[in-house]
Amino acid sequence: MKTKYIFVTGGVMSGIGKGVVTASVLRILQSKGYSVTALKVDPYLNVDAGTMNPIEHGEVFVTDDGSEGDQDLGNYERFAGIDLSEKNYMTTGKVYRSVIEKERNLEYEGKCVEVVPDIPNEVIRRIKEAGKDVDFALVEIGGTVGEYQNMLFLEAARMMRLESPQDVLFFLVSYLPVPNTIGEMKTKPTQAASRSLNAAGIQPDFIIGRSPVSMDEVRKRKISVFCSVDERDVISSPDIECMYEAPIVFEEEGLGRRILEKFNLKKKQDDMSDWKNFVSMAKKRSRSAKIAIIGKYFETGDFVLSDAYISVIEAVKHACYNMGYSDDISWISASRYEEDPSSVEELLNYDGVIVPGGFGKRGVEGKIEAIKFCRENSIPFLGLCMGMQLAVIEFARNVCGMHEASSSEFSSDTPFPVITIMPDQEDLIRKKKYGGSMRLGAFRCKLKKGTLSFKAYEKSEISERHRHRFELNNEFRETLEKNEMIVAGNNPDHDLVEIIELGNHPFFLGTQFHPEYKSRPLEPHPLFKEFIKKALER
Repeated sequence: MKTKYIFVTGGVMSGIGKGVVTASVLRILQSKGYSVTALKVDPYLNVDAGTMNPIEHGEVFVTDDGSEGDQDLGNYERFAGIDLSEKNYMTTGKVYRSVIEKERNLEYEGKCVEVVPDIPNEVIRRIKEAGKDVDFALVEIGGTVGEYQNMLFLEAARMMRLESPQDVLFFLVSYLPVPNTIGEMKTKPTQAASRSLNAAGIQPDFIIGRSPVSMDEVRKRKISVFCSVDERDVISSPDIECMYEAPIVFEEEGLGRRILEKFNLKKKQDDMSDWKNFVSMAKKRSRSAKIAIIGKYFETGDFVLSDAYISVIEAVKHACYNMGYSDDISWISASRYEEDPSSVEELLNYDGVIVPGGFGKRGVEGKIEAIKFCRENSIPFLGLCMGMQLAVIEFARNVCGMHEASSSEFSSDTPFPVITIMPDQEDLIRKKKYGGSMRLGAFRCKLKKGTLSFKAYEKSEISERHRHRFELNNEFRETLEKNEMIVAGNNPDHDLVEIIELGNHPFFLGTQFHPEYKSRPLEPHPLFKEFIKKALER
């Protein structure tokens, strides 16, 4: 079967859930017996997401091959249970760099290279490369239609439909507000978004109406008439308690059947039972696991956002839901504990504490105060990447007597650099080569028998994804172990510490890698499951 392409565009405003819509369609098509993949297109000049500010752009999601992409890649992997790669993420910067490199290498054979058609042609090449060997490839175009930055990507999509109209469909995910002072769902913004897409030469096949409540027949009819879309293809997408319910909501609207009809295909099967069982468990959950996530990327002006830690939050939910429990997550800014160290006592009110990854010195001492409190008060603790590094620093200072212990990331003159940069990374920083230069992607880790980690994974060797520059300094490893810190996981290829634990604690565990990247709704990550189990025992 020739690959079918579905482009997902957005209207009215960003952040309305194009990624969840794309991920949901992946799941629906899988349930019909088809193979799928997805590609995210970002209009930024950044070559990848690795150098983007997490407060502005959200989490950087890392694939097995070390590609740093948009957080929506995480949604695709979680919903579809697939592993993506570098080819599944595209930016304007990546496309332009590729075209310029080809021009420098005379791959255009001396022809004049132009923005149109050469940039759209490169976009098309990348889309088709990502869509190889699957039945359906979904392409989510970031931002909203009508934005100047997206025009070349929309042009590429238009060209693909012109070339093979029977193999391409377009979605417009738009927002339908219900102003409190009016009390009526308004369709005019969606009509305007549809016209903007028409101006780019594209007619949507489906309009997904995101709104606080379900779209009624009157609104569906109005959108159908004014946007020239079959009323059956105006799909309601109301706010839902659990985002994993979205594929089920769309199926109730007949979305999967309509997609196949438009491509003149028949379903090979029709089985979403495992997904429905998971959603049922998620909605019937009982007792809550009260978890504090102590981070530094929550605040944006007067608002608090969780996008920088979305994979951590979802991994907690996966573990809770599969065990029949609810998640009760609080986001705590590490700066609070720097300004008022005594306020760390509030952590006694939580079942468990997570300190996720990050970069830079801001908030570090607040996180260390929290880690110390968890260690001394037997509160289940899970440290991820920087969270593990700070747990090592805290232990070195307050247990091993190295009171000035720190990381060379924060202090160049510390006498006890228990966390340090690797020589190859130091060379890259000296040359100011930051983008795509960390220890990225999947690396092997051997587990020590008898540890919490070994019990959780139930195997002796694992593979997990990384995104960091600094490592536990092996010069201090012996001292740390003498004071009863356990090295539970080690990378055998470079002799790097991957997991640390404390034996005299109900659950105190830190990972140099990011286990959250590999957690799935139907397959919660074993470390998060063990963490939630111990938190609930507390």
